[in-house]
Amino acid sequence: MTPEEFQQETALLQQDLVRMATRLTGSQTDGADVVQDVLLRLWLMRDTLHSPLAPLARVLVHNQAVDVLRRRHPTSDVSVLAETCAETDSHEEVERMMKVVSQLPPLQQTILRLRHQEGMEMSRLAQVLGISEVAVRKALSRARQKVKEQYYKMYRL
Repeated sequence: MTPEEFQQETALLQQDLVRMATRLTGSQTDGADVVQDVLLRLWLMRDTLHSPLAPLARVLVHNQAVDVLRRRHPTSDVSVLAETCAETDSHEEVERMMKVVSQLPPLQQTILRLRHQEGMEMSRLAQVLGISEVAVRKALSRARQKVKEQYYKMYRL
């Protein structure tokens, strides 16, 4: 694809991509940044690209927006949560949650605590526990789901 073709096609797409990215990220600034990053990536690949660019651009914008959202919401340390809750007189909520967590199977309990209390990365968790990263993700997902179900079952009848 020639630089002129690239510029013509991206000029037509840019507003639509910014709208999409803004909707996904919830911020006009982040949306514009996401689109600029995607357009730069596409520009660097322009020699291998063919028309139409829209489907590829939309997928890249979506993936980049998800990355932005993931970076925006890091996991919180449970001890910080406990301090915050104690300050707002809802220390009981943390105690209830910890009671539910203590009822999980040992592996799920360990993974949940290491991930959320220690802030350990998935790859490090897998290495420490001697299991694959996929197994860690699956166990963490199951633990979170079980905690959610049990919490609402026990305390939100």
